[in-house]
Amino acid sequence: MSIQWFPGHMNAARKKAAEAMEKVDLVIEVLDGRLPQASCNPMIEQLRLHRQRPCLKILNKSDLADLATTQAWISYYNAQKNVQAVALSCKKPSDAAKIPGLCLALAPHRGTPLKPLRMMIMGIPNVGKSTLMNALLKRRVAAVGDEPAVTKVQQRLYLGNNMVLIDTPGMLWPKIAHPSGGLMLAASHAIGSNALIEEEVATFLADVLLLRYAPLLTARYALKTDGIDGVSVIEGVAARRGFRLKGGGLDLEKAAHTLLQDYRTGALGRISLETPQTRAALLAQYQEELAQRQAEADAAAASDDDQDHDQDHTR
Repeated sequence: MSIQWFPGHMNAARKKAAEAMEKVDLVIEVLDGRLPQASCNPMIEQLRLHRQRPCLKILNKSDLADLATTQAWISYYNAQKNVQAVALSCKKPSDAAKIPGLCLALAPHRGTPLKPLRMMIMGIPNVGKSTLMNALLKRRVAAVGDEPAVTKVQQRLYLGNNMVLIDTPGMLWPKIAHPSGGLMLAASHAIGSNALIEEEVATFLADVLLLRYAPLLTARYALKTDGIDGVSVIEGVAARRGFRLKGGGLDLEKAAHTLLQDYRTGALGRISLETPQTRAALLAQYQEELAQRQAEADAAAASDDDQDHDQDHTR
């Protein structure tokens, strides 16, 4: 299943962000620490690189992510030019308090009365941007919700110590290239529920968990995970929890929702859906598929040319 979700307000938000980018000093990009690169919007990367703006990448929800994998992602991002990465939970005031200092280190020429530091907070829906804004300003200035795309307008807010925050609505991108990326985003609730089928998303999540976190499934649902697949996990959750339909069959829809909620809330344990290595393998496979499709297209075009040439000779 290929998941795509790009409501109209996101296109307007992209245009406004492009205009505002010219007048900011750095970008604070909030990522989901459980799937940092899948939750990294390529449009944001294009906008900031075009303007040559440094970036503080915040791996939020790090309290829900695998510790070792998170450290691997920190090293991955810190190796990039003009990028600083930090793992934290925006719900913790002490974590949020670290951010202004990190921003000043990325733009040391700003942060004075004459040249205030102008920071744009960006990210996909439901990664915690609004929670971060409220923590930084120590008051409720942005709506917070468990549904993606709560923020729909750009805000300009003043933080003490000669700093300005520009908050932008959560933006996805028009076409998610990798189906697994869309499924990771859906599993983590970055995509509206009207754009997905929960059973398919939960099956994908279960397959990832079987591969990398099978003991957590056993601990949570008392499942024997040897030799089973994602569908069997959903069936097992339904059977263990007693989720039944009126006719006595397993309520797989309710079981799928339960698995997704247990992952999203951390009830299953600390889980990362991708590592730098799995991401690199995914991109390599994608490039190989593109090359194969191009070769097939070239072969088909050459065949058409040969047929046209033969017809010309026949005439």
